[in-house]
Amino acid sequence: MEVGEVSVPETSNFSKIYDTLQANPYFNAGAGLAGIGLAMNVLRRSAQIGNTYFRRRFMITLQINNEDAAYPWLLDFINKRSAQQTRNLSANTIVQQAESGKTELSISFLPGHGQHFFVHNYRWIKVERQREKQVIQRDGIRTPFETVTLTTLGSDVTFFKKMLQESAKDAIDNTQTGLVIYQAVGPQWLRFGIPRKKRDIQSVILDKNICQELCQDFEEFTKSSNWYADRGVPYRRGYLFYGPPGTGKSSFISALASHYGYSVCLLSLSERTLDDDRLNHLLNTAPPNSVVILEDIDAAFVSREDPMANHPAYQGMSRVTFSGLLNALDGVACAEERITFMTTNYVERLDPALIRPGRVDRKQYFGNATEDMLRKMFLRFYPSSTSSQADLFIKSIKSTENLSPASIQGHFLLYKDNPMDAIDNIHRIFD
Repeated sequence: MEVGEVSVPETSNFSKIYDTLQANPYFNAGAGLAGIGLAMNVLRRSAQIGNTYFRRRFMITLQINNEDAAYPWLLDFINKRSAQQTRNLSANTIVQQAESGKTELSISFLPGHGQHFFVHNYRWIKVERQREKQVIQRDGIRTPFETVTLTTLGSDVTFFKKMLQESAKDAIDNTQTGLVIYQAVGPQWLRFGIPRKKRDIQSVILDKNICQELCQDFEEFTKSSNWYADRGVPYRRGYLFYGPPGTGKSSFISALASHYGYSVCLLSLSERTLDDDRLNHLLNTAPPNSVVILEDIDAAFVSREDPMANHPAYQGMSRVTFSGLLNALDGVACAEERITFMTTNYVERLDPALIRPGRVDRKQYFGNATEDMLRKMFLRFYPSSTSSQADLFIKSIKSTENLSPASIQGHFLLYKDNPMDAIDNIHRIFD
């Protein structure tokens, strides 16, 4: 290059080429479409990545299918809390027909297939119920395979865990179960009839805080198995309920067992075929989650300190010996996890060895009706009555010294819907 000549950059050639292409309408159209397509692809890919990231970091999901026992519980839980949002329902009908011909029909409604939204604990939840083409077979019935998926904002998975626990608790609490009664037949326990309807524990009216104290004692024992094992104490509990007839001893035991989901095993020591070996076997083979009731324990034995113990009238009443009963209650071969209730109308007739600690851990007196009990019973039988009517009822009874709760209840049954008639005819109790 000579001095004074100016060098022209080679980029000017590229500029000319660019200007030429830019002036070409076909190139501009293709480049524009390609650019838009590339930009849209980048945006779509970015949205997918962003959506995946967002769902992983800021959303939680619960999926459950109809092979799981909790599936209907969860659907029922959702339906109860989405009544204002859900319009798509499916019905589940159950028909029960007794041998007598009596028919009972129950219909439950569940969220239908598709998407639903509901609010739980101030959080919106999306529900998607899907039915697959495959089928499952359960109890000989072919059912389409279904899944339900719950999605909500958040990062704490315990939200859905607690929700599933709540749905299970609601279902279990509303399950219609009965009190199962077992009776000793030969060397085994057999169910006696069909399960009976459970009795509300609050329906057994006791004086002061006896009900709450006994419930607390029973519940504390059922939760203390580790405490007993750590200290080497036999995990058994014995109760003695004593008092006049008709004061609610047996009724309270049944209500207590029902309240905590226990069955009842009835055993009569006066049975002629019962001996020491069979008694010991029955007490140690009671069904799981059951309590054993020995009613009228005083009728089987007379205290060794009682002058009537050697009277001929008391001889040969039972093949069970007193020492055999003591060993069955607190012997070396006694089973663990056993709860025994004994009832009597005459506690003074019982031998001290029978009711010592270890065989009887708690004694409770059930007395005749007090003014507080009368008031509670009146207001329970007549919920629409007033306190002044309850006071009038109490004043109408001249003496409650020998008046049992059973006699009061029998009087109320004569006037189910009219508390004033029950008050005006109070004299009929003493007839």
